Amino acid sequence: MDRGAGVTGRATGAGVSEMVVHVRLFAVLRERAGTDSLELALRRGATVADAMRALAGHEQLGELLERMPVHMAVNRDHAAPGTVLAPEDELALIPPVSGGAEADDERGAVPRVHVRVSEEPLSLQALSRAVGDPGSGAIVIFQGVTREVERLDYEAYVAMAQERIEAIVRECIAAHDLRAAAVEHRVGSVPRGEPSVIVAVSAAHRGEAFAGAREAIDRLKAEAPIWKREHAAGAPGRWAAGTEPPR
Repeated sequence: MDRGAGVTGRATGAGVSEMVVHVRLFAVLRERAGTDSLELALRRGATVADAMRALAGHEQLGELLERMPVHMAVNRDHAAPGTVLAPEDELALIPPVSGGAEADDERGAVPRVHVRVSEEPLSLQALSRAVGDPGSGAIVIFQGVTREVERLDYEAYVAMAQERIEAIVRECIAAHDLRAAAVEHRVGSVPRGEPSVIVAVSAAHRGEAFAGAREAIDRLKAEAPIWKREHAAGAPGRWAAGTEPPR
């Protein structure tokens, strides 16, 4: 650990040449550290790389960070190792995830977007209504449902997940000429047989609708900071294997 850098569970008074950065932890990192946040004292002008070197000395996190690919975000924006940190910045460590203004389209209609990440049960009917309109010749809905295990526990960096999912949805709308798209993802415990994620899209034709829904769910599973822990009957829970988020 760098001299003058320290990790604590609560904020400490930083000297004139020091600053405090708030570190957010998720999924296996949160579980290993026993907390979802840490206060990191660093010299002013320190970078994300400096913060990661300091965290490498953390008793519970050091070994895990050494072998796990972790992506970093500063104030909910993806960050590079050279990103300079400022006092009170939020540095989020993103382990492998399990899984602008609106412009009128050529028809003069504004594609509708709905995104939500919450603990509430999901409604297939509500998302179907959210994307339906008289100009849509096709509505495609995908449901990801808990299977084989008793339940799945989902954890998310909610603010960043919603922002990332919305960006994915808007890109899918543009790429596949969709009229509307809606995505909801559940966090917390999801029992077997219940949906944890629903993607609904509408388009003038079925080809565009199928392609848009497929891209949206595939990218959500790969890019959104959402993790799941599987709980099988009579067995301890385990974090599902994930993929490294895109840089």
